[in-house]
Amino acid sequence: MDHPTSDVQAFEAHASEADLDDLRARLAAVRPPEAETVHGPPRWDQGVPLADLVELVDHWRTGYDWRSFEARLDRLGQFHTTIDGLGIHFLHRRSARADATPLLLTHGWPGSIAEFTDVLDGLADPEDAAAPAFHVVAPSLPGFGYSDKPATTGWGTEKIAAAWVELMDRLGYREFAAHGGDWGGVITTILGGRFPEHVLGIHTTTPQAPPGLSTDGLTAAERTWTEETRDFWRNRAAYAKQQATRPQTIGYSLVDSPAGLLAWILDKFAEWTDTEDSPFETIPRDRILDDVTLYWLTRTGASAARIYHESHNSLDPELRVDVPSALTVYPRDIEKCPRAWAQQRFRQIVRWRTPETGGHFPSLEVPGYFVEDLQEGLAAALAARR
Repeated sequence: MDHPTSDVQAFEAHASEADLDDLRARLAAVRPPEAETVHGPPRWDQGVPLADLVELVDHWRTGYDWRSFEARLDRLGQFHTTIDGLGIHFLHRRSARADATPLLLTHGWPGSIAEFTDVLDGLADPEDAAAPAFHVVAPSLPGFGYSDKPATTGWGTEKIAAAWVELMDRLGYREFAAHGGDWGGVITTILGGRFPEHVLGIHTTTPQAPPGLSTDGLTAAERTWTEETRDFWRNRAAYAKQQATRPQTIGYSLVDSPAGLLAWILDKFAEWTDTEDSPFETIPRDRILDDVTLYWLTRTGASAARIYHESHNSLDPELRVDVPSALTVYPRDIEKCPRAWAQQRFRQIVRWRTPETGGHFPSLEVPGYFVEDLQEGLAAALAARR
């Protein structure tokens, strides 16, 4: 593979001590509301319980170590480049294996590159010599993390997908595999559908079918999936409507109040993970604080929310994906698409999996399974190309 071009620069993450002191001071001065008026189960019926937030705010202020996360990012390899006038930050973890395949990982909201820091090593240099290895590139979406904040409209999922092709080409990867979930799943679908000459195969945990399909012929379990997904969008998606219609308004709270930002994001980790009560049953609290602190220090609460304004419900209903596709539907994800529906968009499904555990953040909830699933799914996709 070619080395990065001169348009790609090494990047180091380093928050100032003044910013960290400011964060701790704000956390010490949090003015929370009164406790919720329901006590469950479910305890989270009105949102993040007061006791849980107070405890996590205290740990964030006195026990959490941001510098260890910065060191982890630096060890994996951080870079920065400019595409269409916008600075893009990305992790680039190259494999030691000569047979490694380039792999693009795309996160969503309320995630970030923090979702992938614990799985990149296993994907790049697996302990099992028979497992596929990957040169992994994980960019921060525009307006997220250390990528620049767009100053104008237009940076929706279609433009991001095109920018990712340019990014990979700039790194010497004209052909690559791709994975994503949440917004990353939408972008990965667009990559497979719009750029088949560059995309060897895709893996997504968020397969989305074309709209308007009939439930005729679905199994009882699949009908339940469609009912749960419909219920989610009707009754539990106020956050998406807010960010799609008024991202600037919610942005003031997300950028000015660390407790407000924490509650807004923690609520989704709690609801979207495969747990009985708290997301910390499966995800270490410091991993969630890595993600939240990245949003806080980069002041990206508003700019990240704008991806909804740019792209909510915008996936082309006519888009079809002909490249080999591996699809995984986790049981506690917020959208679950029956295979019969997925086949209407993904024309060459080479592997379909429905694990027994896991939710919307599998790289954090079940990292070992996530790596194996990604390896096996992309191995099937690559084999189908031969």
